[in-house]
Amino acid sequence: MSVVHDYHVHSNYSDGTMMPRMVAAAADAGLQGIGFADHCNVAEREELMREKREYGINLDQTYPLRRKAIESLREESDLRIFDAVELDYAPRDQSAIAGFLDEADFDYAIGSVHRVNGRNVQSSAPFANASEAELREVVDDYYETLAELVESELFEIAAHVDLVERTPELRGYTTADHHAMVADAFRRSRTVPELNAGRVERDYGEFHPAADFRAALRERGVAFVAGSDSHAPDEVGSRKETLDDHFEQAGVEPLRLFD
Repeated sequence: MSVVHDYHVHSNYSDGTMMPRMVAAAADAGLQGIGFADHCNVAEREELMREKREYGINLDQTYPLRRKAIESLREESDLRIFDAVELDYAPRDQSAIAGFLDEADFDYAIGSVHRVNGRNVQSSAPFANASEAELREVVDDYYETLAELVESELFEIAAHVDLVERTPELRGYTTADHHAMVADAFRRSRTVPELNAGRVERDYGEFHPAADFRAALRERGVAFVAGSDSHAPDEVGSRKETLDDHFEQAGVEPLRLFD
């Protein structure tokens, strides 16, 4: 039940570490493949464009340079190194996303919902003074957007599919109905969820998706790819072990996108 391919790591082309160090860590961990899925946003809304400028996460402009680097690393390593992307999704951006993915021709694409109505659901700050009704509405909107992401079939993988549970202010508003809606969308779609180990060893202390959501997905025959969501070399090996343990205990193999 060992994880062979980790489809979700980050490099210095977004908010991670230099690719040679991540490749070396993957080899040391016993992986056969590693996928660089750096953050990217192709929306033209000013607040998102300003954020891209301030944080320097501009893979929509820099992916050709990263691709050349990946090609060089492939010549130096026995690992399969995948040229991928983690794209922010919003329904109004579908056309721009489709055009960019068609142009860039990545090995695969990961879709993520990080924002709901302009508010980052990974951050506590936007919700510090929100009412319970507002928080419920945000969580409803998150899962509705996630279901649209899956149904769009723009992406091979959907990332951290209960991301709102990571944020204390939003935690606990997810319902069985949310799980059923998204799980049904996955059952009908070619897009698959990942088992994301990015917060198991950190403050949240749980996989994405959490156990009850995983159960709803597995009841519908939905399989998972493995994603460590590593941003630093020392995370790759330990998160692989965590993923290995989970798949072993569950008695299932992680899905592989490539033979």
